[in-house]
Amino acid sequence: MASREFFEIPKRYKTWSAGLIGVGALSVIIAYIAYGRGEHPQLFWGALLQNSAFFLLVVNASMFFICATTLAMGGWQMSFRRVPEAISTAVVPIGIITAVVCLLIVLLPTHFYHWQHPDGDKILEFKKGFLNTPFYITFTLLTIVLWIVLGRKMRALSQELDNNPLPNAEAGRKYIFKNTVWASVFIAWFGLTTMSTLPWFWLMSIDAHWYSTMYSWYTFASTFVSGMALIALFVIYMKNKGYLEYTNNEHLHDIGKFMFAFSIFWTYLWFSQYMLIWYANIPEETVYFKSRISAQGHDSGPYSGIFWLSFVINFLAPLLLLMRRGAKRNYASMVFMAVVIIFGHWLDFYQMIFASIDPTHVNKGMFVLSLGIAAGFIGIIMNSVGNAMSKTPLVAKNHPFTKESIIHHT
Repeated sequence: MASREFFEIPKRYKTWSAGLIGVGALSVIIAYIAYGRGEHPQLFWGALLQNSAFFLLVVNASMFFICATTLAMGGWQMSFRRVPEAISTAVVPIGIITAVVCLLIVLLPTHFYHWQHPDGDKILEFKKGFLNTPFYITFTLLTIVLWIVLGRKMRALSQELDNNPLPNAEAGRKYIFKNTVWASVFIAWFGLTTMSTLPWFWLMSIDAHWYSTMYSWYTFASTFVSGMALIALFVIYMKNKGYLEYTNNEHLHDIGKFMFAFSIFWTYLWFSQYMLIWYANIPEETVYFKSRISAQGHDSGPYSGIFWLSFVINFLAPLLLLMRRGAKRNYASMVFMAVVIIFGHWLDFYQMIFASIDPTHVNKGMFVLSLGIAAGFIGIIMNSVGNAMSKTPLVAKNHPFTKESIIHHT
């Protein structure tokens, strides 16, 4: 057995993950004491929903990447495939946390979603066939459970060959076909949830009078590019520790391409949504941007700074820094941009939620506590990924496409 076949979790890595989880737990306690029991409990629940939903969608994007490349018959990612597989294991703890948060929001008197108490509002009464508590709970639980089950199936199929080499070419074809079938099932469910229904339930329905047909795609683009940035961070970390010997600058370059391309795709959706609403100038639609850009007339809205800062971070920074070929092959520039992208889209999620539940002003104390809660989720991801990579070989052994990844050139 090769000495570098399994990840040996450094003591410092464990310390950091435990410390970050501690910071997150402490932030939750402080946030509950300061805001959860006060006049505006929505701030507390908003911080929990923002972080749990964002990080759940980000880690689940790793399994989407695996399934998408599987359907594309791609082999270039095989040398580091165990990294996104390990990241996807974090769907289990974060998924459970998210499910608990969502259930408490609709079962406790949090007054978070106005559609739970329409009080004669004709618009909300009209939408109650879709926006109702039983449907919300059922779809939330079903979504997270199937993400966990299908993700576990894909990881099991990947590990199936580690100690059982394929006897012949026909067995290889059957194995690839089986992978393709299960990847198709995951992609179909992912499309029905992340790319459509789930963002409507969890996020867009906070302001139930407003809606956008591009909202779910916008959310997907945001979390997928953040997911690719997270993969880049762990790949580079593992390379710096002497692991993933078959992964080289060619693979890192392609990960950088995904980060660059989906930053542009996110911007396309950002601009399309904003431009169409601005051009139509319909009050029912422009209300979404009042707290984010303009409160009255030409006055700046309370969230305008965060709104435009997230645009600069999520579009201009990747455009200027990741366009060059060399930048996508440099560890330092890739780490910097990966951190910037993840923070930028976390910031975008912040304004997506808080500008709807507290449109009059930005609560700086809640912003700091939300950052602390985010640290806790980062610690959970580190813990899950470290444990997963320490239990399975870091290179998918005996896979028919492994050679293609080793000789990959972009």
